[in-house]
Amino acid sequence: MSAPNTKRWDWGDLRRLQPVSREFGYDRGLPIDRYYIERFLEMHRRDIAGRTLEIGDDEYTRRYGGHRTTQRDVLHVHDRNPAATIVGDLVDAPQIADETFECIVVTQTLHLIYDVERAVATLHRILRSDGVVLATFPGISQLSGDEWSRTWSWGFHSLLAHRLFASHFGEHNVTVEAHGNSLAAAAFLQGLATADLAPAQLDADEQGCELLVVVRAVR
Repeated sequence: MSAPNTKRWDWGDLRRLQPVSREFGYDRGLPIDRYYIERFLEMHRRDIAGRTLEIGDDEYTRRYGGHRTTQRDVLHVHDRNPAATIVGDLVDAPQIADETFECIVVTQTLHLIYDVERAVATLHRILRSDGVVLATFPGISQLSGDEWSRTWSWGFHSLLAHRLFASHFGEHNVTVEAHGNSLAAAAFLQGLATADLAPAQLDADEQGCELLVVVRAVR
């Protein structure tokens, strides 16, 4: 990945047919959706403890769980990922025993799974009693251009995310929030990064303009 482009963006130059970045802003710094993801995980860092599961790598369970985690597992759909301790698909994961994990962190993953309801059922099954799932979904977004582009299946909003998790975890065990506003969404679609916006512009949530949806579900 190239070094971040820290040049200040000229907001008068949005009359363009191509985005500034097709890498979600990674080539400019921290992507805007990651700002909301990391704020969400920071808020719920105490949930990330005991034996944990994360998808793809253990960056977030290591960063936000730290010494509270006793074992950090990584699930990946294929065995080409050296970080994976478990290879499998959330839709059907019989190799993972019931009630294995105390916390599961699933960021920007479930929209890539066509049979997403079965994936959420698996999350419920492999979570211990009183365990917590912390999940995030893209709302307003570019589509991925990497290896996951062929499996990008869904766009989520907060009502759908709540219905999906409540059907397995129960209505009162699920908290859903949406983050973003029209400015942040426009910037994210352009591929700008967190540094291109002021903190007050990022922190202002606008109803009906959901850049990122977050879910906390307790078994």
